[in-house]
Amino acid sequence: MTTAVCPGSFDPITSGHLFVVERCVDRFDDVVVLVTVNPSKRGMFDIDDRVALIEASTAHLPNVRVDRWEGLLVDYLRGQPAPTLVKGLRSVVDFQYESPMAQMNRELADVETLFLLGDPRHAHVSSSLVKEIARLGGDISPYVPAPVASAIAAAAR
Repeated sequence: MTTAVCPGSFDPITSGHLFVVERCVDRFDDVVVLVTVNPSKRGMFDIDDRVALIEASTAHLPNVRVDRWEGLLVDYLRGQPAPTLVKGLRSVVDFQYESPMAQMNRELADVETLFLLGDPRHAHVSSSLVKEIARLGGDISPYVPAPVASAIAAAAR
């Protein structure tokens, strides 16, 4: 069985994130969207809400499951059957950021990282930008799955 682990803070999950997960579905038997906690980021949603939003956004994908992890990513990966990390790249900046982490994950736990190019329509979209647009009352629906847009709209009321 091949397992892909797509880690991230997903606060919130965007259409770009979902594009990467959907690309994994046909390439791996099991796809884990792993919600991680980044202590240097202030979250819009708590981890339980992020998990629920991802589950709702990926409900149409039968071999996707959502999990959560607080701690070193390689420690999570050691408990998975032959995992491959999958990261989406929007630009060369993402590659420069992700490449050293991929090398360290290989060194620490012999885990390979597969980079997938994101959808060019969403290359400019990040969770941080989505949060900023939402805080200022803008329309985020083109940039996030419907469950996320609904949750943010409900929170703004």
